[in-house]
Amino acid sequence: MNASPTSAGVVDLDDADGLLAADRMGLLRAASMAGSQVRTVAAALDEGDLEAIASDSPPRTVVWVAGRGNAENAGAMLAAALGGSVGAPIVVASEPPPWIGALDVLIVAGDDAGDPPLVAAAAMGVRRGARVVVIAPYEGPLRDATAGRSVALPPRLPVPDDFTLVRYLAAGLAVLQVITPGYRVDLAALADDLDTETFRNSAGHEIFTNPAKGLADRMAGRDVAFAGDSAATLALARHACTVMLRVAHKTVAAVGLADALVAIGTGWGRGSGPTEERSIFHDEEIDGPLPHRTRTLVLTTDAERPAVAARLAGFDDVNVVNSSDVPEAAVEGGSQDVPGSAPAPRIGGPEQQLALLAVRIEMAAVYQRLIRG
Repeated sequence: MNASPTSAGVVDLDDADGLLAADRMGLLRAASMAGSQVRTVAAALDEGDLEAIASDSPPRTVVWVAGRGNAENAGAMLAAALGGSVGAPIVVASEPPPWIGALDVLIVAGDDAGDPPLVAAAAMGVRRGARVVVIAPYEGPLRDATAGRSVALPPRLPVPDDFTLVRYLAAGLAVLQVITPGYRVDLAALADDLDTETFRNSAGHEIFTNPAKGLADRMAGRDVAFAGDSAATLALARHACTVMLRVAHKTVAAVGLADALVAIGTGWGRGSGPTEERSIFHDEEIDGPLPHRTRTLVLTTDAERPAVAARLAGFDDVNVVNSSDVPEAAVEGGSQDVPGSAPAPRIGGPEQQLALLAVRIEMAAVYQRLIRG
């Protein structure tokens, strides 16, 4: 794989000193704090901050009321990945349902302690006798509405809002462990995995061994669509769309895999393959401008990958992106799933794989920003 962004930007992806010099806002450091954020949640769990909501039986329903952005996407991922296996349905909503009561757990998640919908939701949950968990800054109106009648998991580290998805995921996993008999998650191990992922993606590692740089390289100079084939990966695709816009200042699309395949089959990206890119006979004055090059990045978990790879046979400029990817096995210009390249399954559930992928995408967005100098 060739570090092609040199032609499109000021800094080469393999120029570690140049990348660090361009990182005047500390974006790489912020994107590398995922493991630390998870450890703060693990510490709160060990310190007994959630003991007040513990029970010997699962709740009737877990209701996740989220503000905008990362909190909403994290709730959607947890509901899709775990809703059928934790013993209680997980409902993601913008406000508490009218039937909420003492048999339910209400999780209020967001980044603004004064957000009126979150404050109203927390107050309603307390009034109805639900077990209320606040995953938000515990201050101001939100604290006034729930003080003494809820448990709180406020952020313990100052991290830019663009990189807080994993904290919401970890907080949700911690709550589910406390309220659901038999469900266990090793947050310390997840934090270690995230640290390994961020180290592998650090600026000093070259593109051939750096999954985030490899992802940024595949996106360079292309119109990009992130696709998911399940509710969980579609939520991750929406997060990718958001972080690419906010951090990388790059516009991408988030779509279902079926929609992406229909678009490709009806002409999206047609004529943008490697042969046309290398043509030395093309004259823009005679032939017109070359069409935009395109790339579809399909986000998957280990369980979904074989079926997704089978559906993508024969499609060009489509890459499967998985937390277990080995960068050396990537095939430029086609599907990554070639014979003999499939990695061994990871140890960990889909929610942990989604967290790892989220961090990789966030760091890829940072590199997209930095290569412009």
